[in-house]
Amino acid sequence: MSVQTAKQVYNFNKLQKRLRRHVGEAIADFNMIEEGDKVMVCLSGGKDSYALLDILRNLQAHAPIRFDIVAVNLDQKQPGFPAHVLPAYLDELGVDYKIVEEDTYSIVKDKIPEGKTTCSLCSRLRRGILYRTATELGATKIALGHHRDDILETLLLNMFYGGTLKSMPPKLVSDDGKHVVIRPLAYCKEKDLVRYAEARAFPIIPCNLCGSQENLQRQAIKTMLQDWDKRFPGRIESMFRSLQNLVPSHLLDHRLFDFKGVDRDSGVIDGGDIAFDKPEVAPRFSVEDDDEPVAEPGERLQIIELK
Repeated sequence: MSVQTAKQVYNFNKLQKRLRRHVGEAIADFNMIEEGDKVMVCLSGGKDSYALLDILRNLQAHAPIRFDIVAVNLDQKQPGFPAHVLPAYLDELGVDYKIVEEDTYSIVKDKIPEGKTTCSLCSRLRRGILYRTATELGATKIALGHHRDDILETLLLNMFYGGTLKSMPPKLVSDDGKHVVIRPLAYCKEKDLVRYAEARAFPIIPCNLCGSQENLQRQAIKTMLQDWDKRFPGRIESMFRSLQNLVPSHLLDHRLFDFKGVDRDSGVIDGGDIAFDKPEVAPRFSVEDDDEPVAEPGERLQIIELK
């Protein structure tokens, strides 16, 4: 076992506190978990779902409400999948869990031509199985490990390729209309989750089904966002905050805002015809050493502390 320096311990504690705070904020903002809930945590074996389970277990131990957790993994029968890893990990933690075995791998390989993207069909099959499992387990919430970067990538994918302004909601009703799906990591940065997984030494299981599909549209968007994050500190934070500061009167969807009803008697609406004239379109932040943005004087950050 490696010996950690005082600085490493300090940095990890700060990182852990930040992630727990972000999860607490997301849960509170969207009322994700309520008294008596049974939360089914979908555990893929990747860094995000491990972190989700880890943080929710801490919240379960310290939150003022009572809720249960059950971890669920879908064994899709991929060749070489290390089926022993997750049961061993969860047994060691003492977590209630269920391993669901379904050979979706063969279905995907049979239906999708070689070299084509498998993600869409795989995702649909996986969702259906997880919904069924949630019903069998009596789960009231299904928790997924999507984080802030996933949400931004989806926003840009829909804008660039789908012609819609939408992303992954932090809370929604499932496709079958029977379950509530939540994303407690919605406010968490992927680079924080990477560091957290490394520090916690989670037994990561890579997804081999997708192979090396490096030309996926999502991967291209991810690369673009990572480049922006390096070259323009604060841009990603500002983009994400824009999802929480919509102004329908200054967009073009007449179904969301009654443009036809606007006349001279309507008064100035949401600042009028200022477009991008105001320099303070959002609170100004400085980003240093991957820490949380620091608000300038007069600006307040909403914090929910999880101890």
